Amino acid sequence: MILPIYLYGQPVLRKPTEDIGNDYPELDALIDNMFQTMYQSDGVGLAAPQVGLPIRLFVIDATPMKEDFPDIDCAKKAFINPKIIGVSEETVAYEEGCLSVPGIHERVIRPKTVTINYFDRNWEEHTDTFDGFFARIVQHEYDHLEGHVFTDRVSPIRRQMLSGKLQKIQKGKANCSYKTK
Repeated sequence: MILPIYLYGQPVLRKPTEDIGNDYPELDALIDNMFQTMYQSDGVGLAAPQVGLPIRLFVIDATPMKEDFPDIDCAKKAFINPKIIGVSEETVAYEEGCLSVPGIHERVIRPKTVTINYFDRNWEEHTDTFDGFFARIVQHEYDHLEGHVFTDRVSPIRRQMLSGKLQKIQKGKANCSYKTK
């Protein structure tokens, strides 16, 4: 089932999320719906707050980016109750966009490497270190779980320059090819 994507300005995007238990109702169906929604929207990651749920869950499938970023060694994954436990001092700047902030792409500086502890959809615990572009996607989606969007990470001057576009999105004047709320 395709879920509506919550756009910038929706309160759920600004609230830190809560851990869930393995008894969370219909979790497998939710994960499948999030992947389906992400694919339909041409995204490579989607966090639960982006579909209106204040829970610690995000999904990633970076397969479409493999040609441009051959360093991607991990493709389709669900991250349940993730916690970032380490990042590299080395940083990389790259342009990001977001399904919840349509039409805006900005250069964001992030750590090159991230170590994260999480459960997969089978409730097996993992601690993995990701590098390069996949690490960027993980950090971007993780930010959603902390109540942040990528525009929070751009310089104050750029944020000021984006304020008009962000206000339009907040007022529902966004141009999207996918279902939104």
